Amino acid sequence: MRRRHSSLPAELNRFVGRNDELSALIGALDSSRLITVVGPGGVGKSRLAVHAAAAVQNRYADGVRLCELSLLRDPDLLAHALAESLGVTDHTSRPPREVVTDELAGSSLLLVVDGFEQIVDECAELVRDVLRRAPGVQVLAVGRRPLRLDGEQIFELASMSEEDAAALFEARAAAVLPNHRATDAERPAVLEVCRRLEHIPLALELAAGRLPALSLDQLLHRLDDRFGLLTGGCRGALPRHRTLRTAVGWSHELCSPEERLLWARLSVFAGQFDLDAVEYICTGPDLPADGVLDVLGELVAQSVVCREETPAGLRYRLLDTVREYGAEWLRAIGDAERLRRRHRDWYMGLATWCELEWFSPRQAEVAACADSALPNLRAALELCLEQPEDAHLGRHLAGTLWFYWVGCGRLAEGRHWLDRCLAHESGHEETRLKALWVLGYVAILQGDPAAAAAALHECAERADRARDRLAAAYARHRKGCLALLADEMPRAEGLLRSALASYEELGELNSNVLMGRVELAMTLVFQDRLDAAVTLCEAVKEVCEDHGEQWARAYALYVLAYAAWESNTYDRARELLNECVAIDHRFNDLVGLVLALELLALVTASEGDPAEAAVLQGAAATLWGSVGPSLFGSGYFGAPRALSEERARRLLGDERFEECVRDGRGLSLDAAVQRALAAPGGPRPGLVGTQRVRPRETREPANSPTGNGGEAAG
Repeated sequence: MRRRHSSLPAELNRFVGRNDELSALIGALDSSRLITVVGPGGVGKSRLAVHAAAAVQNRYADGVRLCELSLLRDPDLLAHALAESLGVTDHTSRPPREVVTDELAGSSLLLVVDGFEQIVDECAELVRDVLRRAPGVQVLAVGRRPLRLDGEQIFELASMSEEDAAALFEARAAAVLPNHRATDAERPAVLEVCRRLEHIPLALELAAGRLPALSLDQLLHRLDDRFGLLTGGCRGALPRHRTLRTAVGWSHELCSPEERLLWARLSVFAGQFDLDAVEYICTGPDLPADGVLDVLGELVAQSVVCREETPAGLRYRLLDTVREYGAEWLRAIGDAERLRRRHRDWYMGLATWCELEWFSPRQAEVAACADSALPNLRAALELCLEQPEDAHLGRHLAGTLWFYWVGCGRLAEGRHWLDRCLAHESGHEETRLKALWVLGYVAILQGDPAAAAAALHECAERADRARDRLAAAYARHRKGCLALLADEMPRAEGLLRSALASYEELGELNSNVLMGRVELAMTLVFQDRLDAAVTLCEAVKEVCEDHGEQWARAYALYVLAYAAWESNTYDRARELLNECVAIDHRFNDLVGLVLALELLALVTASEGDPAEAAVLQGAAATLWGSVGPSLFGSGYFGAPRALSEERARRLLGDERFEECVRDGRGLSLDAAVQRALAAPGGPRPGLVGTQRVRPRETREPANSPTGNGGEAAG
């Protein structure tokens, strides 16, 4: 496990009370590897667990990671969600559970797993595997029921004490009424509100959120009016559950008809959403688009909807309990399926916009937008797969998201959805063709050539029968990529040239086409035709700059850096690779990043710094574990590493070389990138002790890893 910063969210308001419970929970972490905080919804389980984790995070060399599962409904995505929370991007075809347990095996870490109850059996199995494989990991689970595992310590959280409940209510009241200060005369009314709501934190916060519209006396009066009716609930429900429902239902009763309607319709969202989505999905004759902003603003003011600033811009979110309540109302009015379809249609449109804008200066914005929308994209894909006749919509969506699966480090999840969508037949051949070549692309980068070849063969055959020249070109393109990684350079060159000719004839120009040109340039490099490769990549770089494209540009920079190293212009090679590393890290493209690190290690060794070269090789070796077969099993792509290692090991000696490689393996992804971008000869972030070593003799001429100078690559 590489060292990572903790991923706990910043607390948006002050943690109030619960001192005894906090101390007890922290104490439990001293004696048990698995503690599960249980209690009814709204009692404050998540907040207490996160606060306790923050208090003890310095105990763990690898920090604390928070995995939120409340929005997850598909058990097959559980390991993907855990990998995401750990910051693990795995491009391989290994089972995601294996990836996660391998990643955690040597770590010292506190893992907080929150909101698992809807997939409790699958979560229990995964937690059990983690605890068995990773002796340095502790798990703090948070849910409405235990995991029921051996060694589990149950920490039951009850309602707050009267004193803590009153302090919480007054703190939240002061937040919505900044000039208000509680008086001694109001104290009995505050205590009565707390008593009526049984000291449940969520109920108290909802009640405090109504104070801008109601006085404290009116608040109490409304509780008197509604409490008897709304505490009935379902027979057999726990009193606390009924009380929480009362609090949410009471807040619902105080909303205007338009606010209630929007609340119900907002429940169709999974995770974050933006105003544009609300205006498309939730509006209609009974809720006009030009008035929805005001209604949404009222729900934000009443703490029904949370407002969040994200890398993708302003987003909104419903708390889980509030969302569930709205979903019940949406089903009750018989509008749930219509809203789910509108939700699916919006996110299919969003994915299409993202695909188009990927080839533009807005690439980074597209990546952030897709990250923010991922829970909703998952929900849309699930709906497509519920009805066999809609499977083509799922194939369309999964294929459209190729840029996200490939360009933003989501290969494993992309493979999951593509496999599921392609398992269904529902006509619409064009959607199957695109999903097939995207699956082939994903499988290639995962190091699964058999699956890639099968998907691309099927795509090519179907495209020929359908006379779909564009799909046929994409299939040839990806077959060329498969040949490139298999070290079949003449075949790769032929397939790529054929695909590029078809693209030009059909007027196709996008990031995929530019990547095809870069891949062709790579085949030329590996066939000792460096000048032609440079000419091709300079042209790609120019097109990228004209269109504001960064992702494909990074790969063109990689080839140009290779050529610069070949001509002994190491400063230029480093400059190009630094830009390449920064772009790949920004997009979480580990394939491009690890290739750049391997080449940067060779440049560093050639500059006369073998210790730093060995550190970078160690960092790259760790990353390959998440990407797939090291250097794709390719002799050509592996040549920079082999040459760098030979030079560094000769100058450092075996013992010192291995020590530096171990240091590099200990770097986190962020630290490795910072290290790579550090100026030569300057202070190196992340480690100490890798002294600069000069060669014993004058610097030898650079030998080509393609075979020039006697160092064969294949």
